[in-house]
Amino acid sequence: MYAIVEIAGQQFKVEKDKFIYTHRLDQEAGQEVTFDQVKLIEDGDDVSVGAPNVAGASVKGKVLDHVKGDKVIVFKKKRRKGYKVRNGHRQLFSKVLIEDISK
Repeated sequence: MYAIVEIAGQQFKVEKDKFIYTHRLDQEAGQEVTFDQVKLIEDGDDVSVGAPNVAGASVKGKVLDHVKGDKVIVFKKKRRKGYKVRNGHRQLFSKVLIEDISK
């Protein structure tokens, strides 16, 4: 059984007892979180597709930790001008354990 859920503007394929990394959520580590923008639920041969969301469906999870992603290097250069700029960025993520998918 899996579901397609919209979390913070992005769609994720989630399954029970699996982890996902989403953009940083406001909840503290250890708190429960419920996602109600479920786009699709698949349970064996039974597929429910929402228009745009599946009515009454929700996904429950638990925020385990807040982590940083890998560093992304942004390097700008203009040839023959002596212009070089190097910046780095680490995106903030939340690690969420999916506990339940309900119709």
